[in-house]
Amino acid sequence: MLQVISLLLENKPGALMRVTGVLTARGYNIESLTVAGTLDPELSRMTIVVDVDPTLRAQVIKQMNKLVNVLQAVDLTDSRAVVRDLVLVRVRASLDMRTAVLKEAEIFNARVIDSSTEGFALEATDDPEKLNEFIQVMRSYGDIEVTRSGAVAVSLESKKLRLQPPIPTPLGSRDRTSAEALRAVKTGAQTGRDGETAVEVIEE
Repeated sequence: MLQVISLLLENKPGALMRVTGVLTARGYNIESLTVAGTLDPELSRMTIVVDVDPTLRAQVIKQMNKLVNVLQAVDLTDSRAVVRDLVLVRVRASLDMRTAVLKEAEIFNARVIDSSTEGFALEATDDPEKLNEFIQVMRSYGDIEVTRSGAVAVSLESKKLRLQPPIPTPLGSRDRTSAEALRAVKTGAQTGRDGETAVEVIEE
């Protein structure tokens, strides 16, 4: 069964390799993986969809949270979360089928990003299951080419990790980075003293 994992990790060389290494070493098949920067240039957000036995989900999250560069790993599979995927589909359709293709695309809220004598290039964004249906429908109209971005996800839970504004430090001292502050929370270190950045979990 597919598990959706959201990770906040340090934007450093080797961080991605460590995460994927944990999964591949245990024989878990990665269905999709996306990673991009956050508002903090030192942190990245990663979303992984992996095929894992439901009884092993908690163990996978524990293993992720033990990795050096991982600051937070959360299982979003059964949580309140939004999961979205993007697909680009090139449909080669005959002239008499084009109207039908456009009507089907409209049903799935897909938009035409290119049109030629050979057919259309369509773009759609939705949850992965809906996009699977869209691809199957487009396949019935002729030859298609498909490129998918992989899933991205965001939690809708009220409990979230929030960075407080940095506390001013005396001249000559060094501020902690956001990544270092989050690392301190993960390891149980105290934050909020002079020269450090306070991090707290806030219930909303």
